[in-house]
Amino acid sequence: MLALLHITADYFRSGGVVMVPILLVSFFMWVLIFNRVLFLRQLYSKNISRLQAGEFIQQNQWPDEKYQGANSLLVREFLAHRSLAKNLDDFILDETILRLISPMDKYLAAITVLSAVAPLLGLLGTVVGMMQTFDVITQYGTGNARAMAGGISVALITTQTGLMVSIPGLYMSGWLRRRSQNLKNRIATTGMYLKRYL
Repeated sequence: MLALLHITADYFRSGGVVMVPILLVSFFMWVLIFNRVLFLRQLYSKNISRLQAGEFIQQNQWPDEKYQGANSLLVREFLAHRSLAKNLDDFILDETILRLISPMDKYLAAITVLSAVAPLLGLLGTVVGMMQTFDVITQYGTGNARAMAGGISVALITTQTGLMVSIPGLYMSGWLRRRSQNLKNRIATTGMYLKRYL
């Protein structure tokens, strides 16, 4: 384990100063990804069906606390504001749907931006590494391969790290966007179904 930590530390040290912003981008991106995964997972799990949601609305009864999914949340939010006047309840249900749908895309744009910034930082590291290499060539010529290797190492490692951060981030961004859209469609469909019970 200690050897692995030593190898990892050497890897990041040989990447140079640009590794710090790449690692920060990676850290913040994964914090936001885990936040969204847990949020969407909670809305998917322990859910009630549309039929059950309709029964709860018809009986004006709240679902059990064990149900924490999107449909049960929709029923609870609607029943908390229900007026028992059909026209007004129609608007209240629409407003409840909008209020539940709006936080679904939260942080998704930030995840996409962070995953797109990572390879650009890797490219910056490439430029920095090549500049170091040219400085060495200017001072010592092409005969000092060991001195040139440091700049080339910075160029390659930062590019590789930027891509390693970016590719999973872009994949997770698309996956979370699809899950969010699916959930928004499910809530909207349930809301349309519940209108018959108002």
